[in-house]
Amino acid sequence: MAKKSRSLARERRHSRVRKQVFGNPERPRLNVFKSLTGIYAQIIDDMDGNTIVSASTVDKELREKVKGMKKSEQAKAVGKAIAERAKHRGISSVVFDRGGFRYTGRVKALADGAREGGLQF
Repeated sequence: MAKKSRSLARERRHSRVRKQVFGNPERPRLNVFKSLTGIYAQIIDDMDGNTIVSASTVDKELREKVKGMKKSEQAKAVGKAIAERAKHRGISSVVFDRGGFRYTGRVKALADGAREGGLQF
């Protein structure tokens, strides 16, 4: 029997979530990915397969701003940034795709930041 992998388990959970969550031009998908060091968010139109807006802790704009913050505070800042960028593109509501991660900690902080920034989901 093969050794179980955390990343493989997350990919399985993500595929289960993606069966339900689909982004269209009116209501695109807000996708979240987190690594040990950073957190990344993209707003995706699944009809065209295009990323409309993105924000992360490695962005040139956000990198200096989030330096020295706790990871959950960084995630909240990324959430606010993606909401702000989405508003500039005329996006007000999205479907949330947690990417197979549990809805706690940094994922929840990013979602709360996006809601504070004015995104609806």
